[in-house]
Amino acid sequence: MDSARLFAGDCTTTFEGTRDRTTRGRVVVLVKPDRTVLVHDADGYQPVAWLTRPDSLSVEEDESGFGLTARAGEQTLRVVSHDLSGRATYPVSAAGVPVGHHPETGEPLVRTAGRISGLDSGVEYPLVAGAQVLDETCEDCGLPLMRVERGTVFEVCVDRSCEPLDNAVRDRFDGSWSCPDCGAPLRILRRSGLIAGCDAYPTCETAFSIPAGVVRDTCDCGLPVFETPTGRRCLDSTCDEFRLDGEDCESADGT
Repeated sequence: MDSARLFAGDCTTTFEGTRDRTTRGRVVVLVKPDRTVLVHDADGYQPVAWLTRPDSLSVEEDESGFGLTARAGEQTLRVVSHDLSGRATYPVSAAGVPVGHHPETGEPLVRTAGRISGLDSGVEYPLVAGAQVLDETCEDCGLPLMRVERGTVFEVCVDRSCEPLDNAVRDRFDGSWSCPDCGAPLRILRRSGLIAGCDAYPTCETAFSIPAGVVRDTCDCGLPVFETPTGRRCLDSTCDEFRLDGEDCESADGT
């Protein structure tokens, strides 16, 4: 779990760089987990001084106070306390859309930045691209289900170790399509993402990334046509029937 540090008191704040300035007052100093430093006073919403994600950060503390120095390139932010009112360290997490509670710990689960996270333990469940988190939960573990389109619609657990999406796609489509170069079956594999790769590998190295979408037709080349969020496309994105100008990939019957 990440932590944020807070200091409050009578401090001198000096910024050197694009906006040289020295101020003194009773302020609150926030040090975020990414080392960003924000110095707030009583006026307005904008910090008195700040430095975002500095290259280096040092904090010296003793019983009487603290001194902080942050540097990013030619910019330097220094905060020195004269009278310390208080200091504390608090756990923080990313804020996201609530998606239920963890079935074992009871902690809230939120969706943020392509993953499901637990607010207390920090446990994370990465989501695949285009996944929609559902209100329904997994019958086996109690975690939320996600809706994913990979050739057809799958509803699987967000915990891939519980119910792997790869297995579901493989069960449905493994060997369903033929390699356009040699005719061997295309196998569902994971190679930095789900792919349909030729069973004759390494003799034939033909492979296609499986897009987020649902199979709707068959292309003139023999491969499936996917309906994706950005339009219709052939499994082979370089197929001659795949129009880069946005036209549909034509099906075998011309529709």
